[in-house]
Amino acid sequence: MNVEIDTSAFTEEAYELLSELEDSLLELEASPQDQELISRVFRAMHTIKGSGAMFGFDAVAEFTHEVETVFDMARNGTIPVTKPLIDLTLAARDQIRAMLDAAAGGEPADQNNANRIIAGLRALSPEKKSGGGHGSGHHAPAGKPQAQTPDTNEPHIFRIRFTPNPDIFASGTNPLLLLNELRELGDCRVVARTEKLPDFDDLDAEVCYTGWEIFLTAEIGENAIRDVFIFVEDECEINIRLLDRDQVMRDREESKKLGQILLERGDVNSNELEKALMPLGDRLVQAGVVTPDKVRAALTEQQVIQEKHDKKKTAETATSVRVPSDKLDSLVDLVGELVTMQARLNQTASSIGDHTLQLIAEEVERLTAELRDNTMSIRMLTIDTTFNKFKRLVRDLSTELGKEIELITSGGETELDKTVIDQLNDPLVHIIRNSIDHGVESPEIRRANGKNPVGKITLSAIHSGASVLIRVEDDGAGLDAQRLRAKGIEKGLLSPDDELTEKEAFQLIFAAGFSTAAKITNVSGRGVGMDVVRRSIEALRGSIDVSSVLGKGTTITLKLPLTLAIIEGLLVMVEGEYFVLPLAAVEECVELSREDVKKAHGRHVINVRGEIIPYIRIRSRFEIGGTPPEIEQIVISEVDEKRIGFVVDKVVGQHQTVIKTLGKNFQHSEEFSGATILGNGGVALILDLTKMVRYVEEEENRELDVP
Repeated sequence: MNVEIDTSAFTEEAYELLSELEDSLLELEASPQDQELISRVFRAMHTIKGSGAMFGFDAVAEFTHEVETVFDMARNGTIPVTKPLIDLTLAARDQIRAMLDAAAGGEPADQNNANRIIAGLRALSPEKKSGGGHGSGHHAPAGKPQAQTPDTNEPHIFRIRFTPNPDIFASGTNPLLLLNELRELGDCRVVARTEKLPDFDDLDAEVCYTGWEIFLTAEIGENAIRDVFIFVEDECEINIRLLDRDQVMRDREESKKLGQILLERGDVNSNELEKALMPLGDRLVQAGVVTPDKVRAALTEQQVIQEKHDKKKTAETATSVRVPSDKLDSLVDLVGELVTMQARLNQTASSIGDHTLQLIAEEVERLTAELRDNTMSIRMLTIDTTFNKFKRLVRDLSTELGKEIELITSGGETELDKTVIDQLNDPLVHIIRNSIDHGVESPEIRRANGKNPVGKITLSAIHSGASVLIRVEDDGAGLDAQRLRAKGIEKGLLSPDDELTEKEAFQLIFAAGFSTAAKITNVSGRGVGMDVVRRSIEALRGSIDVSSVLGKGTTITLKLPLTLAIIEGLLVMVEGEYFVLPLAAVEECVELSREDVKKAHGRHVINVRGEIIPYIRIRSRFEIGGTPPEIEQIVISEVDEKRIGFVVDKVVGQHQTVIKTLGKNFQHSEEFSGATILGNGGVALILDLTKMVRYVEEEENRELDVP
């Protein structure tokens, strides 16, 4: 049977396994005696090898086999888990990823690097080791039962019952390749079980109806057999029985009952055996050995346990479904369109005044809101995967710079939209690299300053309303506001007369080309990284806050929206033109009368309950003509921890905003973060308040500089 193989399924799984492999290796470095971690590392590599061979990635399978062989010795206790082994295995992990990238059209993988890794791993092998392979000398990890692990000095007979999932072909798995792999372990006799094969007319070519009973004679342990099925064991029924051990047991013990043997062989099920055993129960009752209640209780116990097992298995099978992200993107787009149409339906129903239609519109609105929330939740991912990537970064970079740094993460269960998480990696890399290079001091300096020689970087995430706060905190040298200011003047970013608060001085680190590093290194010093951070976070409609105490450390807080697809906005109007302000930033709305304007003597400020608040006129900012109303509205919002007002003609109200990207012709309009379609078919521009305030301040500063 020819089976069309979708290699994307393998590469997607392999990337996930490589991520898991990296996490496990870093944990193993801290706990080298942990057998469960060693087994986890081995399983990840074995799955990559097995799946790679099955999907035609022979180079990946061959290379991984070399790594797996050496790590198998660690699993068996032949060699210890040492830092060189961890280093080489991490390098092998990177090499496998490079090979996968190359297969996907990326740069060719460095074969010399692969050879160097293999040579290094082989050097760790004891001289007497004879090749190993997964078939030799497996021992169950600590804590696992070893009931069927025989002495491998002599051949043993195993009976393996392998019943594939009927849908196994859909996942690209060919069970015949598994049988061939078993044949490589020893003398193998295979009997096909075809009792589920339907009539020819009912035959579905994509369904696997066949099971196999394999009798394997080999000098191996059960683990070696299970390793063959390691990547299908959750989806298939696999039963392994050591037959010659059974024979020994039979020699020692009383012969088993016929029903017990039939049950063990699977020739009868528990229900059928239960029926057959009822007479036995009756006989026991009649003999006075047990009471009828005890018999019923024993049978009920057996049934309950079996039902629980079946339910658990069904639940595990149905817990998750792998769906390509582009399909989710398409679903979100459709929900966005539905939200827009629902707004139009509401508006139409309201204008017509038909009570029945209004009821239908309200029901559609409720269902749309539920659909929107559920769709958004599907795209939400926990941030722990992103956090885990930085353990490797901190480990390698701190070693390179001769520093000792511990990375602590918390809040990994915090959920963010997949798009936000995808775009968050680069900014966090730059911030953490900066903390390692400029923040945390060397062990010598830390000791001299009375600090622990091991520095600490804490990466945390927490929900805050409609946003998520991600903090990168180090206990390093901290920022020197005076030094930053002096550097800003030297770079021409400030004039000597400029007065900056401490927080404003800290923000200088995000200016393009700004760096306080004495020399340029491979890590930092060009003044590019933090500029990239600011641009990336602003592209995500987020904001950055910096706090620092000289000599104590620095905390950089990223404030990010939960999702980029749909937001709650405040719809406002200026001379018939609609704009949307992110509702999360809006604090209150106040009126602006002509009298208030007159009192300000030409300055754009208003007194709100004793607080002087500056404001920006949307009308004049975008050169909108017409005459403003007698009483305008000021939408007071929090921007960069300041209260700023935005003057509009009218506040329309809260609006569920489906964000549409502006076309190429409007990409230069940085004061807008997108647009949305209104219920009447019109378009409203979404204001980027942070950028608007910044541009206004820059323009005012330039005007002040003009003599």
